Amino acid sequence: MNQLFSQPLKVVNAGLASFANNLQQAGGEVINLSWQPPAMGNIKAGMDLVWLMRHPLVEQANKQAFEQYLSAQPALVDVMFAREAISAMSQRKLILHSGPPISWNNMCGPVKGAIIGAILFEGWATSHEAAEKMVLDNQVDLEPCHHYQAVGPMAGIISPSMPLWVIENKTNGARSFSNFNEGLGKVLRFGANNDEVLQRLHWMANELAPALKKAVAILGDLELKPLMAQALHMGDEVHNRNAAATGLLIKRLIPALLESGLPLDLIQRATAFIVGNDHFFLNLSMAACKAMMDAAANVPFSSMVTVMARNGVNFGIRLSGTGDRWFQAPANPVEGLFFPGYGVEDAAADLGDSAITETAGVGGFAMASSPAIVKFVGGTPDDATNNSRRMQAITLGGNPAFTLPALNFAPTAAGIDARKVVDRGILPVINTGIAHKQAGVGQIGAGITTAPMPGFVEAISALAEQVRRYEEKHHEGKAS
Repeated sequence: MNQLFSQPLKVVNAGLASFANNLQQAGGEVINLSWQPPAMGNIKAGMDLVWLMRHPLVEQANKQAFEQYLSAQPALVDVMFAREAISAMSQRKLILHSGPPISWNNMCGPVKGAIIGAILFEGWATSHEAAEKMVLDNQVDLEPCHHYQAVGPMAGIISPSMPLWVIENKTNGARSFSNFNEGLGKVLRFGANNDEVLQRLHWMANELAPALKKAVAILGDLELKPLMAQALHMGDEVHNRNAAATGLLIKRLIPALLESGLPLDLIQRATAFIVGNDHFFLNLSMAACKAMMDAAANVPFSSMVTVMARNGVNFGIRLSGTGDRWFQAPANPVEGLFFPGYGVEDAAADLGDSAITETAGVGGFAMASSPAIVKFVGGTPDDATNNSRRMQAITLGGNPAFTLPALNFAPTAAGIDARKVVDRGILPVINTGIAHKQAGVGQIGAGITTAPMPGFVEAISALAEQVRRYEEKHHEGKAS
């Protein structure tokens, strides 16, 4: 803690200790208080925070960013291969991963395993050793999904031959993308890369994707916010619980598949795959949330958070007002429930792009609508409701498109304000799956975590510097 803060705190703490001792001797009850200075006791960041609070440039920028987020209308418009949807993937050997940028040597086991699996899937190598050598020899580029308006759960891997959901924000025409959900068990997103995993990926690319492309063409634009809103009223929070949303999607896809003229046995295989995976809608939810948050991005001076993402080592955030810059800190541990035979020592650090759902005001922010989720992530229904209420203290407002029956249909808290996070010491809550630290073992539990504070503190200082530079330049311009 900064020395300027620590000395006064020692005096205060000594005074509180003396008061508590006297109160106890008098038979009174002592209530434990937990407090720490804003900005983790960093004097400069604290001064930056004070300066940014209620700053007219920031206030106006936040109003604009939040309105753009609210006005976004994400719709499912197509299914395309990644090399078609993302032009860079047709030009070079590029694999996208979840979270902020990270080098191969620093990656966690599941992400490394998934990248090797993607190289084998693409046919760029025929063995694990050859695939890893390609990476070490810089023959394959590794970049975050978010750099290409894409998101992926857990390891988040997208390679050129993988099919993507194509989501279009009908308000501004911008597109976002996500891969297909593989289901549970041994899957690429947890680092598994054996023949079973690769065969499933090839089936998804060769049979499932063309069938769904035809179905989406027959459906026309499928608006996703109304579907997500309905799922919230049916017990989902559209991050770790997507049973209702997947069911609602199936109701739309099956008639379109039947109308497509495809062979009945193909339709049966595609339907069985989707019906057997309650998480199938997750990737659509993520891409829809990405579209909403991209709508709020790049508004100069805004302190609204537009990205939260994890790569199994670090947690990264982006602010609207600081553009594409990442602010990173080591990912916080996940507290939750482990499957039998596993514990904290087996777990990888928080992983995946799926925190884009919380960034958009659902997921952990909407847990009040999903009391059943606590059986999966731990806690009680009251904890779920309290999480949704607490997030109201760090957001710019609520999203009337997403309402919570348990809170008298109050809108979900939305528009995380980095200033409020740093000022109030309340961290964004995220419910998440827990991956084993070794590639291919898979999911070993689920729980609750939070975004780490240091990234928000760094972001506030960067935003303050940007505002100062603008004001200095504006002042010089007036003077001249």
